[in-house]
Amino acid sequence: MLGRCYVPQLRLSMIISSSEFVKSAVKPSHYPEEVLPEVAFVGRSNVGKSSLINTLLNRKRLVKTSSTPGRTQLINFFNINKTFSFVDLPGYGYAKVPKSVVKSWGEMIETYLSTRKTLKGVVMLMDIRRDPGKDEQDLVNWFRHHAIPTIFVLTKADKFSNQKKKVHHETCAEALGLSPAEMICFSAKTRLGRDRLLDEIKPWVSEQTNEF
Repeated sequence: MLGRCYVPQLRLSMIISSSEFVKSAVKPSHYPEEVLPEVAFVGRSNVGKSSLINTLLNRKRLVKTSSTPGRTQLINFFNINKTFSFVDLPGYGYAKVPKSVVKSWGEMIETYLSTRKTLKGVVMLMDIRRDPGKDEQDLVNWFRHHAIPTIFVLTKADKFSNQKKKVHHETCAEALGLSPAEMICFSAKTRLGRDRLLDEIKPWVSEQTNEF
C-alpha cells in the first residue's frame, strides 16, 4: 500500500501505564544515569513534537507545548512505565533565534545522539505540509552514517484531505530517498498513526533490544 498513510490491521501496541518527567539537561554531566533504554524525538521547531509525545503517552500536558517556535532549548528526559525513557530534543531550524543559540542547539543534539550509550533509536518528525529541506536531508544522512535506527513521522496529517495527504506523503518520502511505507502519517488531533508508531518503538525498548 505504498503512498498511503498505512496503519497495520493487527496491532500489538505498548500499553503506557505510567509516565513522568525526570529532568532537563544541556550537557552529558546533566543527563540521567545510563540505565534505561532511550528513544529520542527530534524535529524542526513547531513540528508538533510535544503534542506527539503527549498523544503517545495519553497525557495532555506532560510535555509542555508552546505557541512560540524555538522556545524549547533543553534536552528533556521522561521515564515511561519505569522501564524505558523518552527524550525530547530541542527543535531546530527556527530562523528568529540568535545564531549563537542555533549553534548551541546543534552541538547539544549531536553530543547526545553520538555519545548516549542507552539510545536505541530516534523518531524524526517532519510537518507533512512542508517539503523536507537541507536540514532534514542532512539529518537523515547523519543518522545513516552513524547507523542510528530511525522512525520517520509526518505530523499534522489531519490538515489535509486524504488525496492531498497521499500526494504530500509521497513527495516527502521521495525527497529523503525513502519509500512512503517507511514514513508514518500522524495526527495528535485524530490519533492517526499512534498505534503504529508505538508498535515500531516497542522492539527498541523491550528486553530483547540489541544496541546499535
